[in-house]
Amino acid sequence: MDELLRAAARDNAEWCDAVARGHGPAGAFGPDAWTSARRTPPLYPDAVTLAPGASAPALVAAIDTGNPGCSVKDSFADLDLAGDGFEVLFEARWIHRPAAAPAPAAGSRLEWSAVSGSAELARWEAAWDGEGSTGLFHPALPGRDAVFLAGRAGGRIVAGAVAHRGSGAVVGLSNLFAHDEADTDAAWAGALTAIAARWPDLPVVGYESGDDLAAAVRAGFTPVGPLRVWLHTA
Repeated sequence: MDELLRAAARDNAEWCDAVARGHGPAGAFGPDAWTSARRTPPLYPDAVTLAPGASAPALVAAIDTGNPGCSVKDSFADLDLAGDGFEVLFEARWIHRPAAAPAPAAGSRLEWSAVSGSAELARWEAAWDGEGSTGLFHPALPGRDAVFLAGRAGGRIVAGAVAHRGSGAVVGLSNLFAHDEADTDAAWAGALTAIAARWPDLPVVGYESGDDLAAAVRAGFTPVGPLRVWLHTA
């Protein structure tokens, strides 16, 4: 279980690093954490712990707490950053789905495929955001390691997810959404079917909370460990 949690945290950190790299210098990977000395894009953390027992002072010293929005993904929920001006933003659970698990029935007529090209990526981001594309996801992101999956109805993107295959033996599933003609269960089913077609021998990991965690469990995931996201508010 410890190795699984470490693999999930590492994959997530590599995905965060890839997103941040599209906006400036890449972050740094250490033995216990990934950190970015430069403020990361909105919704993405400035640090992700990679192992239990990471040093809070060293982590805080490696990130930019002087600008608003600085956050830390405490992958093992074992840090106390309150004394450094942070508050808990939310708590969640890592989730795991074995490679051999059958994909749940899609239960919808959505057509799923990978996003290609900057124009389609912008449409995907607008559907995910619910408002419009801000250029959060750099056009170079979709590729061998990251696949932006889109569920379409009548040619419109109404559901989607990101599948990231980093350096470990897992696939990270994140940024899942569904609206209009889609529903959350259909989005999980469609995304998992697409992932199984690309990486049939790899387990799928991610993290969720609340209703989204319940939907993940219905899709065959098992909660495997806690995580916590801290936001700097001082």
